[in-house]
Amino acid sequence: GVFRDVFPLEDSHRNYILDYNNYILGLPKYSPDECIDRGVTYSVPLKVRLTLNITDEENKNEFAQSIQQDVYFGNIPAMTEKGTFVINGAERVIVSQLHRSPGVFFDDAIHPNGAKLFQARIIPFRGSWLDFTTDINDCLFAIIDRRRKFPVTMLLRALGFSTNKDIFRVFGCITTISLKSKNIEKYYGTTIINDIIDENTGEIFFEGGTVVNGNVVETLVNNKISQVEVVDSDRQFSSMLLLNTMEKDPTHSTEEALGVVYQLIRSGEPPNLETAQKFIERQFFSPKKYDLGQVGRYRLNQQFDLDVPVDDTVLTMDDIVCVIRFLIDMRKGERGSDDIDHLGNRRVKTVGELLTNQFSVALSRMLRTIYERMNLRE
Repeated sequence: GVFRDVFPLEDSHRNYILDYNNYILGLPKYSPDECIDRGVTYSVPLKVRLTLNITDEENKNEFAQSIQQDVYFGNIPAMTEKGTFVINGAERVIVSQLHRSPGVFFDDAIHPNGAKLFQARIIPFRGSWLDFTTDINDCLFAIIDRRRKFPVTMLLRALGFSTNKDIFRVFGCITTISLKSKNIEKYYGTTIINDIIDENTGEIFFEGGTVVNGNVVETLVNNKISQVEVVDSDRQFSSMLLLNTMEKDPTHSTEEALGVVYQLIRSGEPPNLETAQKFIERQFFSPKKYDLGQVGRYRLNQQFDLDVPVDDTVLTMDDIVCVIRFLIDMRKGERGSDDIDHLGNRRVKTVGELLTNQFSVALSRMLRTIYERMNLRE
């Protein structure tokens, strides 16, 4: 699994492609008893069969040459018949521990001023942690990998919900009102979503964010505008939280949001639109960098009644929207927090998984060297 996740590797010009074939475990040098007597580790040699494909200069989809070789990766501890390991002559066992299952967890806390704050955390099997939280001013914030927090609307813009209207629509907070309605007064105090523009002259009557009142209605009716989209007053908490958050959000488009989010996470690096977009995609939507695991995907599907295939273990837009919507429902008092200590929210990390993690760390260190050497050969 680990080798399949990493390979094949390509250099920047696709001149060389290093592919994984299979691995071979050799025989131990000593028996477990001999290892105990000699004070050495009971282990077996690990060799990996790799193929270096050299592409044709004219057609990069064809190989001009292929070189196959067994590469010695080192010795790995082997399990004895008793289920133990012998490390430096001492017989050891793996003690399994309980860890949080991948998935999403909701919690609450009390601020020193007495206000109740709500938090959500998406924990993957592998990849960046994504947190959402409310503050004492009823704003929603996102935090990636426990770094600086930023308005959640900025994250939504970076993910493609560019305008305020896009964001309000995905949370079902838009309603169209008739300005000539007899009950128009009940919409006083609601917020206009988009700029209202004269189609003939291009003049802006009212900017998005303007609060509806008698003067606004009169001006629009006099200019023969009969309908306008406003933030739905029936979705009071959703509208309030999103409007409060938008006031803290300095960005107004996907491009702006991508640049700011990228700078927050990769401080010091100048933002580039294409680089920032690829970075966000890799963080949450690339199987190589992000993996909820089948358990995490199953738990998200169950919690939010989603129908995403269990094998699709990256985040989706629906996942993120559902988590934010659940957090808003918690603020309304309609949902409760999770019991972190409940065994249903925990799982046992097996020996195989611990070994997988070690291999992932080792291979990630090796990747840079492999890429450098492949590029040097050019």
